[in-house]
Amino acid sequence: MKFIRQIWAYVVLILLLATIGWITYDHDAIMDWMVLRNYQAPGAIQTLASDDTLTPFAQRLFYVNRPQIEGKDDFNKHCTNASDQIIVLGCYTGNRRGIYLYNVTDSRLAGIEQVTAAHEMLHQAYDRLSRSQRSKVDDLLQKYYASGTTDEIRSQMASYQKTEPGEQLNELHSVLGTEVSRLPAELETYYKQYFANRQKVTSYYEQYQAEFTERQKQIEDYDDQLGTLKAQIDVKRNDLSDKEKSLAAQRQQLGTYLSNNQINQYNAAVPGFNAQVNAYRTELDAANALIVEYNQLLEQRNAIAVQEQQLQQALDSHVSSAGTH
Repeated sequence: MKFIRQIWAYVVLILLLATIGWITYDHDAIMDWMVLRNYQAPGAIQTLASDDTLTPFAQRLFYVNRPQIEGKDDFNKHCTNASDQIIVLGCYTGNRRGIYLYNVTDSRLAGIEQVTAAHEMLHQAYDRLSRSQRSKVDDLLQKYYASGTTDEIRSQMASYQKTEPGEQLNELHSVLGTEVSRLPAELETYYKQYFANRQKVTSYYEQYQAEFTERQKQIEDYDDQLGTLKAQIDVKRNDLSDKEKSLAAQRQQLGTYLSNNQINQYNAAVPGFNAQVNAYRTELDAANALIVEYNQLLEQRNAIAVQEQQLQQALDSHVSSAGTH
């Protein structure tokens, strides 16, 4: 009996150690289960997860943070903005501590909440990487950044370097996963654990980003046209100024002819003077037409600029109604 009791003691000890080891090894999964066991994601949150084609694993990473879509007052309480130069659309506050998304109501920016939700979920995913996993992923991120990234992403990273020093790779992990439609094969394979169709997420990004780029392109085109018109107007103004001086001198000469009773000289000079007056008036009309065209184009250009400003304000929780944090 004593021998049997010893055997059972060893068995219990082994099971206890195995249980402790399992709990230690899969601590996050257990904690996630505890957080989610009574949680029912709101409909809007479920829609975001579905729109983003989140895998069951990514959905769990998203839901354990009890994500919320908030108006400006509540959002600004949860997501602080340390820099006036950065618009914040969402924030991840730490492992299972919360994800908050700014409620962007402008219909022209449809898709921005989907991209923000995926961006913040990837922050949680990055936090969960083991040391060896993160080392491998960081290497892939750095290689792509060094050789294949765009000026726009480099600009974003420069901003993060100022506002979140030391977090550039964490941010790059979220940016590449949600904003770049084609990545090297190894990165595409890596992101498949989070998205069934990652390109759907990047299409949302391209969709709302186009609202800005198209207007910026229109403004650039208007500015080019305005620059050309201004140059033409300046040429005509200079020419009209020279003509005015010439006409003033001729008018004075005609007056001299009359005062000296030089009628023949006066009569001979009048037709030429009148012709130059007519030419002056014709050029003045042309200049005025250019000015009218310039003002009309300027009004159209400024209307587009106002639209762009409205879009920017729709993203800024500190103005009215946030890139991503």
